[in-house]
Amino acid sequence: MRRVAIVGAGMTCFRSMLPMTPQEMVFEAVRKCLDDAGLSHKDVQAIVTGSAPDAFDGYHHKGSVVVESFSGVGKPVSRVYVGGGTGVGVAVAGWWHVASGAFDRVLLVAWEKMSHPYPHAQPLFKTIFEPLLEQPLGPNLIWIFALEMRRYMEAHKLKKELIAEVAVKNKGNALDHPYAQLGARITVEDVLKSPVLVWPVNRLDISPTSDGAVALMLASEEEAKKITDTPVWLDGVGACLDSQYWTNRDLAYPYYVYLAAQQAYKMAGITNPLKEIDIFEPYDPFTYKELHHLDALLGKPGLAPRLLAEGQLARDGDHPTCPSGGLLGVGNPIAAAGLMKVAELYWQLSGRAGRRQVPNAYVGVAQAWGDLMQVGQVVVCRS
Repeated sequence: MRRVAIVGAGMTCFRSMLPMTPQEMVFEAVRKCLDDAGLSHKDVQAIVTGSAPDAFDGYHHKGSVVVESFSGVGKPVSRVYVGGGTGVGVAVAGWWHVASGAFDRVLLVAWEKMSHPYPHAQPLFKTIFEPLLEQPLGPNLIWIFALEMRRYMEAHKLKKELIAEVAVKNKGNALDHPYAQLGARITVEDVLKSPVLVWPVNRLDISPTSDGAVALMLASEEEAKKITDTPVWLDGVGACLDSQYWTNRDLAYPYYVYLAAQQAYKMAGITNPLKEIDIFEPYDPFTYKELHHLDALLGKPGLAPRLLAEGQLARDGDHPTCPSGGLLGVGNPIAAAGLMKVAELYWQLSGRAGRRQVPNAYVGVAQAWGDLMQVGQVVVCRS
């Protein structure tokens, strides 16, 4: 296998109703990415794309509609979709394209236009549940995640006040992200006083629906050294798919993330993530999910809440977690959100993260999660 590098990145603003079409969002993100890498459309040999259900846009095969936006006509184009895991899944698929020797320069693009299903995308998610056993219950994502959050709190004897600290941290971090949707200075009390949607989930525990796009450029080692002096190496990838039935798994620990992380760590030569990884970007659509996923990335159930309580997950702490602001602060255009986290590792590890820069950062991990609480996608990057 060949070594693979990230050599450029670009993204649009994340907004609840971004006044751009999907084609315009993709065009802007790709243009910024190629400009960052000093490349043109002619240099792209293949494209790996990712976006969520076609129902968001109201027509089938929506991936084909944006092909001209990234000059994909006449080039190999593939689309990844594993729910919220799509963004990091695009990076995993792109890694295979280059590491296999099939291509030297591959463009990654992930986008989402969640404002199309007005007034909210939530009703569309009702169709994803198993039709015989689950759909008759009338589930929606929030009350399913409330069940998981309650189980996680009970397993580790966690108070809601501690979990609310994740929203305070991430929204504060997002104030330094130029494309963020919900950067804000809030308090734990603000989170606890926000409307309860399904106990124990308050409104400020949840990331927003968003529109946005992100693009990355991958290159083989030989090509990367021609393009940039600061490549960020994609040194480990991992993926895991658990059972779709959320009713017969212990929701206190996401083994699908743990197993995906172990694959990525083995490939990257990491044996002790707590000591060897400088930046963590776990998927955080809900406050508890940052801790839930970080437990699995560290391989130690219940460790993440203790690190949070000690202040170690702050940007200036021993184990900076979501220095970008995460989905809670930057926004959650589903597929683009995961790729944003990989882009954050590129900016951080190449020393280009601006005001949110973590000093002395050399190794980072990004993770995304999706479908019915069963998809784990993980990448490890190194400068």
